Amino acid sequence: MGNVLRPASLETEQACLESTKKEADNTTLVVLRDYPPPDVSEPIYRVGEKLQVLSEEGSWWKVISAVTGNENYIPSNHVAKVYHNWLFEGIVRPKAEELLQLPSNRVGSFMIRNSQTDRGQYSLSVKHRAVKHYRINRLPNNWYYISPRLTFQCLEDLVSHYSETADGLCCVLTSPCLSHNSNLNLTNQPPPVLMCRNRFTWDNVDRSELIKEDAVGNWENDDSLLSFGVRNSIASYLSLSGGQEDKSNKSSRKKKSKSMYGFPMSAENNMIPTEEGYCEE
Repeated sequence: MGNVLRPASLETEQACLESTKKEADNTTLVVLRDYPPPDVSEPIYRVGEKLQVLSEEGSWWKVISAVTGNENYIPSNHVAKVYHNWLFEGIVRPKAEELLQLPSNRVGSFMIRNSQTDRGQYSLSVKHRAVKHYRINRLPNNWYYISPRLTFQCLEDLVSHYSETADGLCCVLTSPCLSHNSNLNLTNQPPPVLMCRNRFTWDNVDRSELIKEDAVGNWENDDSLLSFGVRNSIASYLSLSGGQEDKSNKSSRKKKSKSMYGFPMSAENNMIPTEEGYCEE
């Protein structure tokens, strides 16, 4: 949650940053451009693909793809480190837009990246109708804010807050960029079992068979798709209804209820200004 401005020690801020980047044992990378390039050969890793680091060997990473399971080497200048799934290291603004606009991302997908204009500062990039960018400012007490009325001790708190409410952003933060692109597909899994079932239609149901006294007993060994409980319920209902069928109920059952969706009123006065007017190289 957000907080009013209050003093915070440098040690607290440093501990918060260390917590943000303390994933050395499980380093995640994101591919910034296809490798090898398509004009050289068929790419092993493609832009936006998530990788898990196996080892670092000079300017090369030995990695395994979290998407395909391919294990190989990739140059360090083709990837960027990702912390907590949403803090992308060394991503420039155009590359952030490219990654967020990949099909695997939905509205509200986001990333936090280093600001290129202000050293030590961050920017929040969010996918909406277009990709929106918000400057994350840092106060003298080492707290963060997008809107001056709401400050956060660390980036995790900021992300947590805007994941619950837009509070001036273009939309609520829904999921980290490329988070749906990181499930390992195991190639040695057995094929799924296909279940073949008989086609069932109510037109083939004989009402006299449903309501006769010994019907339930005879159904126990039947090959029908209806379970014992369902059959028993149908038989009870038909016996009570006396066989009278109201055709008008058929048409009424076909009517679908309409759902009403309320749309929020315009909140232009409460919107946080974006970085659209501030350029990054």
